[in-house]
Amino acid sequence: MMGAKKLLYITALLLFSGVALAHPGHFGHESFGFVSGLLHPLTGFDHLIAMFAVGLWAAQQQGAARLIVPATFVIAMLMGGLLSAYLNIPLLFIENGIAVSVLALGLLVALAVHLPLRISVLMIALFAINHGYAHGIEIPDLANPAGFIVGFVLSTIGLHGTGFGLANILPDRFFSLIRALGVFFAGAGLWMLTA
Repeated sequence: MMGAKKLLYITALLLFSGVALAHPGHFGHESFGFVSGLLHPLTGFDHLIAMFAVGLWAAQQQGAARLIVPATFVIAMLMGGLLSAYLNIPLLFIENGIAVSVLALGLLVALAVHLPLRISVLMIALFAINHGYAHGIEIPDLANPAGFIVGFVLSTIGLHGTGFGLANILPDRFFSLIRALGVFFAGAGLWMLTA
């Protein structure tokens, strides 16, 4: 099995792969559909770590919450995307909302917080609406909006699954590594809020 330090280094490199590039106008996303949707969540630090953290936190939960938390994120993210893409409903402070979500998700993972399911669902939905809204802005300008949406959703599910899988395959002695990732994510969220 891969050493904990090596795994942490690889994770850090992946997380820093595209700081703040997940928003409109990067890499000519306007001309693509499915492939750009698939790659889009991987090209922005804020979205990447939030979606990864959702998977980590879901793995720390009990029972139905382990599935409901990431499923809620995906559904609410789609709703947020539709709000900005087609309904033109304005939301204020989207970037701050995303930064707060990264900070909060990091703290939830670092502290392995267990909340009542209703509170978890409400909180995750609010976070996801902000993330979806930020990405939905560009959907009307894309050549293949449906393909983009499908790719984006699959990528999001993949990031959730990666976080969830990592938390589940690591032996119990690496529990502190998951918590350390949470601290790192919370610090990143705090940096985003103050930058």
